[in-house]
Amino acid sequence: MSITANRIKELRKQKKLTQSELAEKINASRMAIANYETDRNNPSYAMLSLIADALDTTVEYLQGKTDNPLKTPVVDDNGAEPPLTEGQKQVAYFIDPSATPDEIEQIKKLVEIAKLSKRRL
Repeated sequence: MSITANRIKELRKQKKLTQSELAEKINASRMAIANYETDRNNPSYAMLSLIADALDTTVEYLQGKTDNPLKTPVVDDNGAEPPLTEGQKQVAYFIDPSATPDEIEQIKKLVEIAKLSKRRL
């Protein structure tokens, strides 16, 4: 099994979540979680971001790029989080008027994840 599959399963169990509970948190099916954990399917980067957020870790940890599972928020010397980049602002402020409230919340989560990990969307 891949490191991503193992780490998703390991962290889900550490958080005492069932596959169904994790699926509900990220608006996916239990079968999708089962397929990720058994390496039958690979989650997209967007889905991996939602899983990482739900498991309180980073995408980099789930992908095996780091062995540190902890989120470390980016802060400046004054303890303030850096502002959104222009690209992040465009994503944050451009939400399709026909988007459902759940879709809007997922977009907001992705922007926050990108902001915390210093990644551009």
